[in-house]
Amino acid sequence: MELMEEDVVVVGAGIAGLATAVALKRVGVRALVLERSEELRATGAGLSLFPNAFCALDALGVSYKLTSLYAPSTKGCITNIASGITREVSFGQGLGPIAVHRKALLEALAEELPNDAIRFSSKLISIEIEAADHKRQDLSGILIHLGDGTLIKTKVLVGCDGVHSVVAQWLGLSQTAYSGRGAARGLALIPEGHGLSQDQVHQFVDTGKRAGLFPLNDKEVYWFFSCKSTPQDDHDMSRDPKLIQKQVIEKHCKDFPAKFLEIIRQSDLATLTWAPLVFRYPWNVILGKMYMGGVTVAGDAMHPMTPDLGQGGCAALEDAVVLGRHIGTLFLKNKRIVPQEVGVALKSYVNERRWRAAGLITGSYLSGWAQQVGNDWWMKFLRHVIFYKFLYPKIFDSIRYDCGTLPLNVDDPTKVD
Repeated sequence: MELMEEDVVVVGAGIAGLATAVALKRVGVRALVLERSEELRATGAGLSLFPNAFCALDALGVSYKLTSLYAPSTKGCITNIASGITREVSFGQGLGPIAVHRKALLEALAEELPNDAIRFSSKLISIEIEAADHKRQDLSGILIHLGDGTLIKTKVLVGCDGVHSVVAQWLGLSQTAYSGRGAARGLALIPEGHGLSQDQVHQFVDTGKRAGLFPLNDKEVYWFFSCKSTPQDDHDMSRDPKLIQKQVIEKHCKDFPAKFLEIIRQSDLATLTWAPLVFRYPWNVILGKMYMGGVTVAGDAMHPMTPDLGQGGCAALEDAVVLGRHIGTLFLKNKRIVPQEVGVALKSYVNERRWRAAGLITGSYLSGWAQQVGNDWWMKFLRHVIFYKFLYPKIFDSIRYDCGTLPLNVDDPTKVD
């Protein structure tokens, strides 16, 4: 049995995991990232990043890698399929989303880490707390068992292992709740050009359905579609990209604009995915056990949410910076990770993130509900008078959030004053 010792172990090399490792590196803390896949995963093809995400990316020192490749959206249009009415939306200065390749974001983060910082083909099996070792006070009692028999002893464990997080289950967090909806995502490459305005987001809504087009450049378009579904639908669709494409075009979106359907037809099947939309009840985030000793969670492992505000990845980047700040402050004070003080840092991190995460979960769910309910008069009243007039402006303010900066580590040559 191989035995390893690490100061910090991060489970999952997705957005939250890589960003957390980068944040820790910038404050002088090495983290080992465990990834069960053989390489970086790019599931989902693309995603939208809002200003709050770029505040976090600025703190991580990688935002320039994306802003040099992708331009922000300045406006959007929302078409009601049933009525044919299109509503124009103008984003405020600097508030529009930027659609990026998910792989580009992951690579931008991974490039900041040492070559040996990510251990692929490493599946977390179990976690246990070792009894205190009085002869080795510098070690915590967190033991991590991997599927290949490797045992890792660490002082801090951060679960960034997604909605089915092993770390979250170990902490005792509640299971995710099924929203009753599923979503398809994909990427279309159109060599002759897609003809869409690159600074405009296109959305389509119908009873129980929502779709969107996000141009990445003049030839590539990221698209999504969500609708009511059943667990059996989700199971069948998730296994076959051709079935996803066929069902979206011929069943779910047959009344949608021809341009949307044509983009789906030209999608790269390798990028097509279907997944059930799940979330954690906000009161479980507020009241749940988000840390214990030196163990905590971040990203979808902490706050899975529906994608209706486009805040899943953005919130994961915020988590990374906030966690890096609290652990970094501890490290810079002591010049090392002191196990007895780690709990204080993680408590501060969790307290800072609880209400923020609960608000995003609630706002995302309400946004999805309001845009996809029926067209009865009372539903229209709730949507246009209650939601769009009073609630949505407050929800939309979430994209202006600034998660702050990382403490200065004078020994890090990548840190910019």
